[in-house]
Amino acid sequence: MNLLKAVFILCFLFAIHGKAQIDSDTANIKSYADQVMIRANLDTNIESYIFSEGENKSENQQIFSINNKTKIALSVDYRIISATLSFAPHFFPDNQDNDLKGNSSYTDLSFRFFPKRFIQTLYYKNVKGFYLENMQDFVPGWQEGKDPHIQFPNLRVQSFGGSTSYVLNKNFSPRSIYTQGEWQRKSSGSWVPFLDYDLSIFSNIINEQKSKEFQYKIGANMGYFYNWVIGKKVNIAPYLALGLGGNFSSYRDNTKGNSKESAQYFTIRMEGGLHVGYNTDRFLFGGKMNFSAYAYDQRKNQTVENNNMYGLLYIGYRFSPPKVVQRTYDQIQKKIPIL
Repeated sequence: MNLLKAVFILCFLFAIHGKAQIDSDTANIKSYADQVMIRANLDTNIESYIFSEGENKSENQQIFSINNKTKIALSVDYRIISATLSFAPHFFPDNQDNDLKGNSSYTDLSFRFFPKRFIQTLYYKNVKGFYLENMQDFVPGWQEGKDPHIQFPNLRVQSFGGSTSYVLNKNFSPRSIYTQGEWQRKSSGSWVPFLDYDLSIFSNIINEQKSKEFQYKIGANMGYFYNWVIGKKVNIAPYLALGLGGNFSSYRDNTKGNSKESAQYFTIRMEGGLHVGYNTDRFLFGGKMNFSAYAYDQRKNQTVENNNMYGLLYIGYRFSPPKVVQRTYDQIQKKIPIL
């Protein structure tokens, strides 16, 4: 929690500094759109669902987490398209505590497009296999690393979603932060309003009975991004975003005669991060730290949270596109001019 507070304060300070300079900054951006960029990421994914009850919710929590803590992501960028595939290999030590925490699987496929000042993101995420993280709150004398956690091997979350953003400052390059597809030579910041939308399917099997819940989420957000350029090759870029929205839930329980229940909830969201990068025309590398917090009141005195915090290291290389790639893209662009 102290780490999240530090990121929040840092982002807020940079946002104030960036807002004061936004009118005097000028566009000075180098594009690598004519180059193919391949990038490899190594990140620590800490995803959890928190259910809180009672007046003192911090003392009445159930925290469900996945066992996979380390992921690899491979990305390919060309023109305005960026595609990323993330997965969690089992050969990492942090992903191998199956005896104590159960077996988890993680796959994430995302596409990001940059038509002019818009940013369009689409993704699919599949997570299966959770365990109860805070066992010490329920079992007296329970010891971390020695005693097994309660496991939910059939609990699965599938998510289909995306976001649509618009960059208000034309002199700010979001690609220099998101995908390193551009390099912003001069420090600049921008407010970025965006809509996020998501369909999540929660499924589980308990006592040989299947249950399934559909959640439709939509939210309106406002974020501030600042790209602080140090010298010619280094940049530091914090951001912070806040949002409000709705969650529309539909639940079917086979243990109760296949009954169906529906509900609507008001949601709040906060996310932020810090990016530090080094860039040349061919090689690039850097690191990021991101967090997101999403919460809603499911019932009176009961709150559900989905928290995600991770650090990421990346390294990439740019090169001229093979002719077959360039021809194929040009043919597709004739049919889809926005590309």
